[in-house]
Amino acid sequence: MTDKQALRAELKRRRADFVAGIPDAMRGLMLRRPPTAVLDLIPSGAVISVFHEMPGEVPASNYARWFFEAGHRVALPWFAARGEPMAFREWTNPFVEDLLEPDPYKALQPAADAPLLVPDVVFCPLLGFTANGARIGYGAGHYDRWLAAHPPRLAIGLAWDCQLVDDLPTEPHDVPLSAVVTPTRLYGPFCPEEPC
Repeated sequence: MTDKQALRAELKRRRADFVAGIPDAMRGLMLRRPPTAVLDLIPSGAVISVFHEMPGEVPASNYARWFFEAGHRVALPWFAARGEPMAFREWTNPFVEDLLEPDPYKALQPAADAPLLVPDVVFCPLLGFTANGARIGYGAGHYDRWLAAHPPRLAIGLAWDCQLVDDLPTEPHDVPLSAVVTPTRLYGPFCPEEPC
């Protein structure tokens, strides 16, 4: 097992233990609205991508509904098949989960005929993050490749507080985050380059 595999396994265990202690009703109330400091960075009319949370992940779909009500188009990651590049398709109404179908990785995604979008702001899932914006994901590299090929205005991690780590093994292809939002804190925004 590589160091990164062991780290991912530990972060998944830590997250599962943390989430098990949060009552379902309380978990559903978390991350209902983005922090004002993040909203101040998002232009009117920006296309927003979130992710439909899998078990253990933060309730990112709350942000989908909030941005939709604020007049933004909302996109979710979309995969034609396992191992295929990630794209984003529109979730035309985040209050209607019936518009989604299972993706190859057991999450939910829009149907193949939903409009393709290129998000201006990407809210990213993660397993761990540092206080200066480093991120470790699930290991497939989908987000790093997409972010490198289509640099958005902002790439923001959504995480539980327990996912903060002191240091992560990063590689040149790892794309740093513009900020990380947890239920209790905002880390960043980090603006090493424009347009943050």
